[in-house]
Amino acid sequence: MSIPMPLSKSDFMLFLRHPAWLWLKKHDKARLPPIDDNLQAMFDAGHQLESYAEQLFPNATKLGFRSYGEYLSLPARTARVIEQGASTVFQGRLEVDGLTCIFDVLRRVDEGEIDDDEGEGEQDHQNSKKFDLIEIKSSTKAKPEHHYDLAFQLLVLEKAGYSVRKISVLHLNKDYIKQGEIDPQALCAQTDITPEVKALLPIVKQQVQAAQATLNQPALPDISPRHVNQLKIAGVSRWFSDWLEIFKTLQPNFDPYNLYQLSYPSPEQIGQLEDAGISTIANIPDELALRPKQLAQIKCTRQDQPILHRDKIKQFLESFQYPLYFFDYETLSSAIPLFDGMSPYADYPFQYSLHLLRSPVAKLEHREYLHDRNSNPMPELLEQLKRDIGDQGTVLTWNMSYEKDCNKRMVALYPQHAEFLAKLNERIEDLMTPFAKMWYFHKDFFGSVSIKKVLPVLASELSYQELNVGDGLLARRTWMQTVLEGKNQADRAQIMDDLKEYCRLDTYGMVRVWEELREVEAEVEEVV
Repeated sequence: MSIPMPLSKSDFMLFLRHPAWLWLKKHDKARLPPIDDNLQAMFDAGHQLESYAEQLFPNATKLGFRSYGEYLSLPARTARVIEQGASTVFQGRLEVDGLTCIFDVLRRVDEGEIDDDEGEGEQDHQNSKKFDLIEIKSSTKAKPEHHYDLAFQLLVLEKAGYSVRKISVLHLNKDYIKQGEIDPQALCAQTDITPEVKALLPIVKQQVQAAQATLNQPALPDISPRHVNQLKIAGVSRWFSDWLEIFKTLQPNFDPYNLYQLSYPSPEQIGQLEDAGISTIANIPDELALRPKQLAQIKCTRQDQPILHRDKIKQFLESFQYPLYFFDYETLSSAIPLFDGMSPYADYPFQYSLHLLRSPVAKLEHREYLHDRNSNPMPELLEQLKRDIGDQGTVLTWNMSYEKDCNKRMVALYPQHAEFLAKLNERIEDLMTPFAKMWYFHKDFFGSVSIKKVLPVLASELSYQELNVGDGLLARRTWMQTVLEGKNQADRAQIMDDLKEYCRLDTYGMVRVWEELREVEAEVEEVV
């Protein structure tokens, strides 16, 4: 007879994402994609914060595990140190009634902190079974999903016979600015979410039963995206997009314009369309579109013609002033700020690419900067940028708020460059505008305005697929590992070339989009 699988906190959170996600993890894990590097980077950020957060509890007992054997023994070790009177325990594990969780911080409430009306006023510190539960999260605030995470932990603690007074999330202080050595007290902030978590306990008890039933059923649950986030937890839109990618591998659909390629659908909308027997975008009735981009996508797909507003594109292009600069930053970002003046998760440039066109008939020129030393890249980057970008002409970016925000951050760090950066921001225009405003809309954009969706349609000879570095997050991670952490040194020269090639394609891609927009302006009649 097999032993029932205990339901862990991570299992429970997977169930809230989608019941089939939990089932696959336990019964058919090979069908799930491996943890990708971006998700691993999130885990690493959490570990980085833990090392600083733990300094706020200098007398704590740290448990945890490094092997499966240590994991199995962790509940007994946890119970023992609590029974022995440990004031604070890190990384303990409880297992009771088929549920298990590893908590981050469990802090025993001192005798003086217990209100007499709680019935424990005479209880000494060592024997107190009342605790504060603290979860360490590498975000900059407590999020609704954290409430469910902690409600599960609360349920396990109470089943194990412990009373919880306060529940909080210890997270990064988004306003922290590094100056010298990291100050753990200033780096971290703590948000009390006790009322929210305790109010969720009845719901979580019901969901735990549903998750256990899912674990024990023999067949894979319905994998439709309609079942994502059935509790409608706020702020977790990534759950839908993440499951949709898994869904497409579980149920391949070789029609490129199938229902699940609709731009930004909701789970409820997917369910409604499935129930109506609709399988392709072209067959979606206009009245079932939730937003203008969906309606445009449906019409373009149905008619097999792009939406083009020639006059608006023409007016937009005529607002530019030569020389034209096609400009893009690549940036570093980290949970723990790396250099003085930096804040958690803020983006700071380490690289740029710049294509320059001095006149409509001039030869295209290129400038670039890539920082190659383990030091703050911005001082040298700014000095070269001032020489490369001049003080006249339109600067074209893709999603201009990104470059503008980077420049604003550098103003605060380097006031000597404030005038240059402020004037640079005044010159920036967004080449994404015709696509974001649907003056140019093609079915093969699939509702996206990312240059990686637009470029294959307008300039199919260019591709990110053949590059060793093909997206911004990979560029960031590769640069930080190679330049700041000293990894990959045997391949360093190739990696630096790869980074330059990627950033160069971003700005040359903008040149090609601009050229194609000029063709639209000159030759294509407006089709609505």
